[in-house]
Order: sequence, then structure tokens, then C-alpha cells
Amino acid sequence: MNNLLPLMQREWLQHRFAWALLVLVPLALAVLPLTFGQVEFDSDVTSRAGPDLALMVALIAMIITTAVMFLILWISSIFIAVGTPRRDHGDRSIEFWMSLPTGHTESLVTPLLVHLLLVPAAALVVGLISSVAVSLLLVTRFESLSGWFALPWGQLLAAGLAVVARVMAGLPMATLWLLPVLLLAMLSNALFKRWGLPVVAVALGVGGSVLAQVFGQPWLLQALGRVFSEAAVALVGASGKGLKIDANEDPMAVLQALPAWAAADWLAAVRQLASPAFLLVLLLSAVLLAGLVLWRQRGAGHSA
Repeated sequence: MNNLLPLMQREWLQHRFAWALLVLVPLALAVLPLTFGQVEFDSDVTSRAGPDLALMVALIAMIITTAVMFLILWISSIFIAVGTPRRDHGDRSIEFWMSLPTGHTESLVTPLLVHLLLVPAAALVVGLISSVAVSLLLVTRFESLSGWFALPWGQLLAAGLAVVARVMAGLPMATLWLLPVLLLAMLSNALFKRWGLPVVAVALGVGGSVLAQVFGQPWLLQALGRVFSEAAVALVGASGKGLKIDANEDPMAVLQALPAWAAADWLAAVRQLASPAFLLVLLLSAVLLAGLVLWRQRGAGHSA
């Protein structure tokens, strides 16, 4: 833990400005049009929603805002994590970091923990907080401010927290499912520098297509599809039961159903871990991580 915290602090000091931009710029791009633009709804939607229109709009705004904020920071963090093995080679600071009393595994795993788990989790919380402001702008465009304050905020916040908790709890599972692909990209980046990602993309994409079309062996494409699909449902949808949010649904009923749905969906995701495919994913991830550690141990700084 003494080594882990300074390494985490390094990630914060190095990326805090970029993280702030990734939060503030999309939020500003959303707030400005909602402040000065026009918000209109189809007459059919308003007639069917009736007095629950404000509640439905607030709920949709909260879910979309949180999801967009999460996806922006999660995808950005994946690209940052993939580039971590080589990021210190340009200025040869790798030699300084290798001289510190931190293990090679710690130096490789800590950025992954920060970028693949902590940053997306923080994005969910920031997105939920930001969504309250977005819902304020949307609702007050066609109702008064008192109408926004009159919304059932107890149920809204409980539903929002349930969804955030569901995705946050599923994030480690999704990361583990994706870990072989991410570590393979990191190892390729370590070995081939700027050509790392193209090499992996060609090897997996073209190689998988050649195996399937020429040799009749679609196992690589099927494995990739399984990994990505399992990662997706680990975040949301593992139970196979979705929640419709439209003018035909009772928004209050949707709010009340969200916490129970989130718990059931998470349990379904946990049950899907008990499979040979997940054990193979963990084994392959361990082998690739060992390869990265070996690359670093052999003096990565001298191969820049």
C-alpha cells in the first residue's frame, strides 16, 4: 500500500487536467444548447405522457448524461492504459521509475487500476451529479422551476444511485473479461511502439477473418465476440430484462422498479463468471501480464 498510493498520485498529477477537460467540455456542449436553444416534444408524446412528462424527461436526462460521461472517460482511459508501458520512454524517465523501490508488477498494475476502475467509477458519480443540472435545464424549458423542485427527488435519486451502483459493481467484471485484449494491446505497444495498436488490430481482425473464411475456423472471431458481449452485459443487461422508458410507461413505476432490477441484473452478471470461458480469460491475462513484467525487467528503458 505504501507503494500503491504514490503511484496512484502520479496518475492523478499526470492526467488531472485531461480528466477535467473530458468532464467540463461535454458538459458545456450540453448545457449551452439547452440554455439558449429550443426544446420541443412531439405532440403525441406530450399527450400520452400527460402530467408525468417532466418526470419522464428528468429520468431520461439523468440516465443519458451519466451514461455519456461514463463512456467518454472509460474509452479515453482505455487508450491511456494501453499506452502506459511506453509512456516514460520519450524522456527516459523510465529509468527513474525503475530505480524506485516499487515492483515491476506494481508499476504496471497500478495505472490499470486507476484508469480502468477508479476513473470510470468517478465518471459515474460525476455524471449523476451533472445530470441533475441537465434535468433542471430540460424540465424548466417547458415547465416552471417549481415544477422541477416538485419532482419526486427521493425516488429519482434512489433510482439513479441504483443504476450507478449496478454499473460500478459490474465494472470490475467487465474489465476482467476485456483484460486479455487490453493486455495484448499493451504488450504490442511495448514491443512495437506506435505500431502496437495497428499490429493488434490487424492480427485480431484480419487474422480472425482469414481463419474463418479461408480455414473454416471462426474460433478467434467467436472468442472476441464472446469477450466483448460478456463485458457489455457485465455492466448492464445480464438478466436479459430491460427497462423501457418512453411515453407508454409509467415513470414512477420505472423508478420504483430500478433498484430491484439493478440488484437482479448484477447477480446475473456474477453467475456468468462461473464458466470455463472466464477461467480461460484469467489464465490468458496472467500470461500476458507476466510477459509485460518480463519485458520491463529486461531493461525496457534501454530499448526505447
